[in-house]
Amino acid sequence: MTTSHYSFEFFPPKTEQGQSNLSNTRKALAKLNPQFFSVTYGAGGSTQQRTLSTVLEIQTESGIEAAPHLSCVSSSKQQIRDILALYRSNDIRRIVALRGDLPSGSRDLGDLHYANELVEFIRAETGDHFTLEVAAYPEMHPQADNYQADLRNFERKVKAGSDRAITQYFYNADSYLRFVEDCDKLNINIPIVPGIMPITNYVQLARFSDACGTEIPRWIRTRLEGYGDDLDSIQKFGTEVVTKMCERLMENDIPGLHFYTMNRIEPTMTIWNNLGIKST
Repeated sequence: MTTSHYSFEFFPPKTEQGQSNLSNTRKALAKLNPQFFSVTYGAGGSTQQRTLSTVLEIQTESGIEAAPHLSCVSSSKQQIRDILALYRSNDIRRIVALRGDLPSGSRDLGDLHYANELVEFIRAETGDHFTLEVAAYPEMHPQADNYQADLRNFERKVKAGSDRAITQYFYNADSYLRFVEDCDKLNINIPIVPGIMPITNYVQLARFSDACGTEIPRWIRTRLEGYGDDLDSIQKFGTEVVTKMCERLMENDIPGLHFYTMNRIEPTMTIWNNLGIKST
């Protein structure tokens, strides 16, 4: 079992209480000595300022590397250039480069339309200053024409200059393992880190999964639906399912795990402890 690189994802809080919750979560998870903390970026850059302030707080207070998400949809090249300069001036060395989603009601696609164009632009502007993480979709991006087309899209992102990839979350280990095999056949050899989403609320998870194209296997859906509003049972069962999936992944020489924390300590920490991961 050679997994050694771990990371945790946060979203920028909207309220003082949210800020306090995130601060507590960040401090607890920093003790696990992750490789980095990533911070999401709203549709069309709608949380740009909050993303920046959260990233700078992490960078200065936690001692853990911060990795802001950066999306290109609805942004001009100059806007992206300015953000890159701001991150460089604050010693940010890692970016999660994404296409992103259009804000509701907007039709302005911006100067760059795809993640591979963003990666290429960042490399042209900043050389090797940033480690660039990109997204991967083992179960296919919901807007892709088909699986093979989506795999070629991923290949373009890698060839544009990506260093690593983080996957959309999934609950079927075989989908990830097969995706990595398919990438190997195309000589795509960057690390592809599984994205791990704890299960804490079935209704929210089902809605989000349907929107982003993640499959919740039928046997898992059936069990979760059967618990109704019993959140304790949902979380207990969900933790067991995700823990066992991570154990199987870690038996297959994966490069790491990236946890989607939803700014909460307990779900991620419980899985971490179940896996017996030792902080380095």
